[in-house]
Amino acid sequence: MAVSRSLRRTNPITYILAAGLCIFFLYFFFADGASIPRIKTLDAGAKQILSSKDAASNALSPPSLPYIKPKLAEGEVMAPPPVVHYHMNNVTVTGDPIGNRESVLILTPLARFYDEYWDNLVKLSYPHDLISLGFIIPKGREGNLATQQLQERIQKTQAPTNKNRFASITILRQDDEIPVLTSEHERHALSAQKERRAAMSKARNALLFTTLGPTTSWVLWLDSDIVETPASLVQDLASHDKGIIVPNCFQRYYNKDKESMDVRPYDFNSWQDSPTAKGLAEKMGPEEILLEGYAEMATYRNLMAYMADLNGDPRREVDLDGVGGTALLVKADVHRDGAMFPPFPFYHLIETEGFARMATRLGWQAYGLPNYFVYHYNE
Repeated sequence: MAVSRSLRRTNPITYILAAGLCIFFLYFFFADGASIPRIKTLDAGAKQILSSKDAASNALSPPSLPYIKPKLAEGEVMAPPPVVHYHMNNVTVTGDPIGNRESVLILTPLARFYDEYWDNLVKLSYPHDLISLGFIIPKGREGNLATQQLQERIQKTQAPTNKNRFASITILRQDDEIPVLTSEHERHALSAQKERRAAMSKARNALLFTTLGPTTSWVLWLDSDIVETPASLVQDLASHDKGIIVPNCFQRYYNKDKESMDVRPYDFNSWQDSPTAKGLAEKMGPEEILLEGYAEMATYRNLMAYMADLNGDPRREVDLDGVGGTALLVKADVHRDGAMFPPFPFYHLIETEGFARMATRLGWQAYGLPNYFVYHYNE
């Protein structure tokens, strides 16, 4: 006699199979990614990346960790890259970067190598295991020399016996050779600025897009000719908890009138806009740019370089409309939001000043510290 349909539905095996399927689907949809093979979940964001060495086991892995290409035997195939799951909400960016173990990426376009720059860099008191370095060096004879000098210093600093070595270092070489301008006077001539600063923008963008990792909290842009800063530069700037903040860049020199060493302003690209500058921009063609610090193009902007008080409060803040890039601390989220260094006229601004305008359009405000100083090499 045939078994009725109602009896078949109550068969215990049916219930067991149904329960097994339910458990499988619940596991599939709700299980943490860390429990699935080949997926690594970093629940603590930047706090764990430096100990997750397997994240750098392939050339396609995040650039915040060093990658060394393995030597493969004949016929051997490289293993596929690991799948790494990052919770970006866990990457903190706070006024206490050391206490929260926040990763810092220091980026330097490097045309010439100065020993004083490297000496100052290694003296930074921010924990070096939280610092990754990135350099971009132009093609050509000078670039080759700078690369050699840099690698010599890196070899000593990153020696296994040095407990204060940096988390990782990336060196990029540019495909194009930038115009060689031999003197400081030539580099700052008005006629050279658009081409020179467009090339600098492209270099900065290439360096940024290649090295910015998913766990980076802060990006410090530091020019290769900045040879003196407070050792606490990173944490001092970050303590203001601003999206973009820039110190005042000065230069030490011998004052013949005083017959002694003195200081003078160097970077004039950090400023508050003026009605005159806005009026000049309105009359410009689409490919023309406004430049600061030139008598031929008087903008009458309020320059942070001239707001300095050598004995004033180093924590004093001012709002800025344009920033220089000699020493510039940026929250990584500003770059992730899309703020880059335009190599083209952006509201008649270019490079770092154009970056400040672009960040403003994205809702970020730039700030300056007129009484906090870094010092530029004096040629």
